[in-house]
Amino acid sequence: MAFNEIFKKLLDAYSYQGWWPITDYEGENPTKTGSTQGYHPKDYSFPRNSSEQFEIIVGAVLTQNTSWPQVEKSIVNLKKLINLNPLEILDLDEDEFKAAIRPSGYFNQKYEYLRNISEFYISLEGQVPERKDLLSVKGVGPETADSILLYAYSEKEFVVDAYARRIFSYLGLINEKDSYNKIKKLFEDNFDGDVNDYQEYHALIVEHAKNHYFKKPYGANDNILNNFKVK
Repeated sequence: MAFNEIFKKLLDAYSYQGWWPITDYEGENPTKTGSTQGYHPKDYSFPRNSSEQFEIIVGAVLTQNTSWPQVEKSIVNLKKLINLNPLEILDLDEDEFKAAIRPSGYFNQKYEYLRNISEFYISLEGQVPERKDLLSVKGVGPETADSILLYAYSEKEFVVDAYARRIFSYLGLINEKDSYNKIKKLFEDNFDGDVNDYQEYHALIVEHAKNHYFKKPYGANDNILNNFKVK
């Protein structure tokens, strides 16, 4: 499998991404296709405290079916109303809450999901959650769970998103209709990187897909990875 070589190729093309962006951190965005701040290339000390950790978790829920700039607007809106922590999330007026997260879409569902994850976060009492327990929280599917574990807890979990499916099915390395867990296992069995590399790989996949797999025909002008296409 060419997963290690593809990672190196994407890193050469786009450099270090510095995901997950933190709204109160000035930072820099190396590629300028998403938020313009909050990124921290080559600095893997994030999250630096429980506040940043919880912000990542909130962002992972809000980013379902939307783009990061919309999530950033929602987080900024919430921070104007409360200190972003689970207790204040649970105490926030429902109408104010929904209005704040409206930019992220599906605000009725995400209101409930954020309350669920807040209660779960409190129950952890600072412990790292098990993946199976995260998946038991209503509103947390495999992609969201893995994003939380990878970026909020620095656990080595590969995030399989729609972009990863598009890129690697185009290259012939996976079947786009394969289950989430099958694709995840394939990556994790064949990629030799550490947790920092896992974080970078997901971010690099997102960046590459925005440039070459955002509109059909996917991959038509992918001059970076076309050499890896299975004949």
